[in-house]
Amino acid sequence: MSAINRFFWRCAGVHQETLEKYPEEHSKYTAIGATIFFTGLFASLSGGYAMYFVFSGGTLDWFLAIVFGIIWGLAIFNMDRYIVLSINKSKSGWMQLLQALPRILLAILIGLVISRPLELKIFDKEIRENLRVRFLADQRAKIDTLNSTFNKKYSNEVNQLKAISVERDSLESSIKTDRTKLNYEIYGNKTTETSGVMGYGPYAKMKEEDLKKKEAYLDTLRNKIAAQQNAIRQKQKFEGILDQKVLSNASLDSAVNVAGFADRNSALGNLRYDANGKVNESNANAVFFIALLFVFLECLPVIVKLLAGRDPYDNEIQNLRTRHDYESDTNLVVEKEAVDRLKDTYVDVSINKRMKEL
Repeated sequence: MSAINRFFWRCAGVHQETLEKYPEEHSKYTAIGATIFFTGLFASLSGGYAMYFVFSGGTLDWFLAIVFGIIWGLAIFNMDRYIVLSINKSKSGWMQLLQALPRILLAILIGLVISRPLELKIFDKEIRENLRVRFLADQRAKIDTLNSTFNKKYSNEVNQLKAISVERDSLESSIKTDRTKLNYEIYGNKTTETSGVMGYGPYAKMKEEDLKKKEAYLDTLRNKIAAQQNAIRQKQKFEGILDQKVLSNASLDSAVNVAGFADRNSALGNLRYDANGKVNESNANAVFFIALLFVFLECLPVIVKLLAGRDPYDNEIQNLRTRHDYESDTNLVVEKEAVDRLKDTYVDVSINKRMKEL
């Protein structure tokens, strides 16, 4: 018998000396043991990957993730092994199913638990893109909220700046129009507001004087705007608004790299929906069937044990249990009878001991 078969038998928890008597059952229990082993292996990878995000950034992140992954895998392996061993094949089919029902529910729960971290790895690219979009949207929303709060807090200053800016824009438009009219007057273009006489006459000089006054006032407005903007900028710096910037690609990549398990798990759930809020059936089905695959894998040892009929190995094990139970009960009866027969002797010894004390 190969060492691999013996290893998988140990995984299945069989009594090897008894199983060796029945070669026709070797393959079945090798398959059951292999299923339990690989379920534990997947659980180890899943737990280690999940804990890597918990300890990520620490000096021993990889080491701690590996250690926890091994411990988690061994725990799931031992639990699966117990679930399979606890099914009593001596009972009827319905009783076996009833007996296995809590174990099947537990297997489903374990399958869902170990499938989630592996799903995170399978959909890693999609999750990273979803996190980039979400982090960018969150940062923009934060900046908008800060700006809105700032505008409410300093509404007088902001409104003054807006009023001066509107006046400046209006004056710039007026100056542009007046300059056009002045050019028409100098070059003799006849309009309803120009004389049509070419040259730099009195009307042109008057227009130019008005234009200079408006330009001087425009410079004053611009200085006021610059001073008001500088004052507002100082207040924004004090409030910390200037420190808030839209994340660059490098910053987004860094934020995604340090995202924890909860963020990635949330992003995996968001893959079910498109940007418009509608359900993306393709992604939803992919996530569901991958989880279903691990649930089936986890339930497989129990299902195989239930579907398999009572074989010679099960009969032999049941006979061994019966003999051991009988031997244990017999030993108890023998010990009790021995104690009963020695009771009189114990009484005499106790009487003699008390007599000496007196």
